[in-house]
Amino acid sequence: MKLEIKVCGNTKTENLKEVCNLQPDYVGFVFYAKSKRYVKFPETVARVNGCKAKRVGVFVNESLEKINQYVEDYALDIIQLHGDETAVFCQKVSKIRPVFKALLINNEFNFNDLNSYKSSCNTFLFDASSKMYGGSGKKFDWQLLNAYKLNIPFILSGGIGPDDIEKIKSIQHPMLNGIDLNSRFEIEPGIKNIGQLSTFIKNIRNI
Repeated sequence: MKLEIKVCGNTKTENLKEVCNLQPDYVGFVFYAKSKRYVKFPETVARVNGCKAKRVGVFVNESLEKINQYVEDYALDIIQLHGDETAVFCQKVSKIRPVFKALLINNEFNFNDLNSYKSSCNTFLFDASSKMYGGSGKKFDWQLLNAYKLNIPFILSGGIGPDDIEKIKSIQHPMLNGIDLNSRFEIEPGIKNIGQLSTFIKNIRNI
């Protein structure tokens, strides 16, 4: 099982360079002002020389016009919609860039509700339900993934930490395509612990 690696919530240029040296598949930038990992300074999102990771812009209930502007200004490759965006809105965004649609999962979540998103989203991102939009450091019950039957790949998110290698190995879902690493690999919000990330990425790629 080869899992793609997304390192999200990057806020500082020098730290981002070190993240890129670990060769993740994606690096994420949060364009949501209420987040602790909000990208305040444009230079933080500047393309790092030699970084082959695709650039993911994370938006929460943002307008189509602003998303399009961010894509142009920051050369984003992927748009991650982490709010309450409808399938119709995702369809419009998908004409700009491929869409990762984040869903907040709890015991009441009905995966059948995702049918309407099938034609507009390239990948789903399953995160833990919380009062905030992402970055809570919480997990949902990964057993709930057994109810997901669509053939659209998904990225597992929400509270993944350095000690989760074996738990991730135990997930046998055929649509699991990647994992999202964020708050539990940080020195402080937006600053990644490179040592922890390096060890984890090496180990996960040996699965």
